[in-house]
Amino acid sequence: MKIDIQKDWGKIKSHFRTCNRRNMHVVISSVDSDQMPTVTPIGSLFLNDDQTGFYFEKFATKLRKSSEQNKNICVLAVNSRKWFWLKALFKGKFSDYPGVKLYGELGEKRDATPREYRAFQRRVQSTKRLKGYHYLWKDMAQIREIKFTKAEKINLGKMTKEL
Repeated sequence: MKIDIQKDWGKIKSHFRTCNRRNMHVVISSVDSDQMPTVTPIGSLFLNDDQTGFYFEKFATKLRKSSEQNKNICVLAVNSRKWFWLKALFKGKFSDYPGVKLYGELGEKRDATPREYRAFQRRVQSTKRLKGYHYLWKDMAQIREIKFTKAEKINLGKMTKEL
């Protein structure tokens, strides 16, 4: 079910923020050079105000390789919060999107601006004292831009019909 990507962009951004807090990642699907689908979990996706976004591209090697052949991607964000689902199951309908897919095209890889870097550091701030932070996130420096062209809500029949 299509969503108007321009009119509903604020709601889409809100959904992605909620999902990132709950799941700590989204999934980006692409097609590799053998024309096989592949998915990559990304914990650093940010959505801008103009139907664009970016993610830090340190570990996304398959996604980077896929983009050399085909820049089209799909990003999936699902609200996996248990109470969100139990409440919907009890009421027989969802109060908000259970999941949203964004379709788009990967853009240039470039150095992150100071603002982009600070946004990421705020997101992972609570982990700075942990050993894994230094292995994963301390030296994030380059981002990949994304331009989104289409959005869809996850269709779960009658449970999402009113959304």
